[in-house]
Amino acid sequence: MTAMTGPHGDRATIAELGAGLLAPQARTSPKYLYDSLGSRLFEAICELPEYYPTRTEAAIFAAHGADIARRIGTGSTLIDLGAGNCAKAASLFPLLQPQQYVPIDISRDFLNEAVSRLRQRFPSIAMTALALDLSGPFALPPAVNAARRVFFYPGSSIGNFAPHEAIAFLRRVRENTSADGGLLIGVDLVKDAAVLDAAYDDAIGVTAAFNLNMLRHVNHLAGADFDVRQWRHVAFFNAEESRIEMHLEARTALTVRWAGGERRFARGERIHTEDSYKYTPDSFADLLAQAGFAADAVWTDDAGWFAVMHARAAAA
Repeated sequence: MTAMTGPHGDRATIAELGAGLLAPQARTSPKYLYDSLGSRLFEAICELPEYYPTRTEAAIFAAHGADIARRIGTGSTLIDLGAGNCAKAASLFPLLQPQQYVPIDISRDFLNEAVSRLRQRFPSIAMTALALDLSGPFALPPAVNAARRVFFYPGSSIGNFAPHEAIAFLRRVRENTSADGGLLIGVDLVKDAAVLDAAYDDAIGVTAAFNLNMLRHVNHLAGADFDVRQWRHVAFFNAEESRIEMHLEARTALTVRWAGGERRFARGERIHTEDSYKYTPDSFADLLAQAGFAADAVWTDDAGWFAVMHARAAAA
């Protein structure tokens, strides 16, 4: 057992974590995977041979970048949702030539480091970094240009939301989108389960470390006493729900305590830490329509593993 320390999260965060840990099926939001170390571990995941989404999406941008740029045009306000290290958006700067770049991420320190480096490379592009939690309602500040807002959401991060949650999230994006704006989004497509399982449970254990690091983050935020050595990473494709599931499984019977609560876990009991839903192009276009966007272009790789979709803000 790890010794408890004082919580560093606010009351709402501690309450949210406690409610999830006490649920019949214990769960945590995937946003808690992304402290500074978690963000760096995810960068490493993107370099793994098993993790196809990053390289497949990059290949789509390389092959179809000019067509994508014609759809969007230059001089937009490019708003990068879950920007991370900002590398994906930066790779499109020469083609899109945005007037303003607005990277948004939950990990403030990691984002600020990335934007500091980016400003040196692209001094002519105005940059406004925002540390926001996108899992709830959000509004962009006046510093973000109101016109030509193009939201960029690569990497199939939309899959972390259940379909009804994805619609609600995209509706919030639509509320912040100008009438002449749109959305450029990466979508992971349904494919062979063995390919999916390997992508989320790699041979050298980087994804396992990423998942287990979340327990350290919860210890910090909620003053919990998780011992990462008592847990193991589990990931698999749930075909019925069309999603990858990630869990942490107790290696032995144990009790976890945090500020204001505790729970006994039996050996083999799990904490559900993340989902990643997989779509077809048609099913995702339907989802966009329910959120107030009209899909007008789809680009995929030759194998049909991944899609990049452009959608315009539909008339209200």
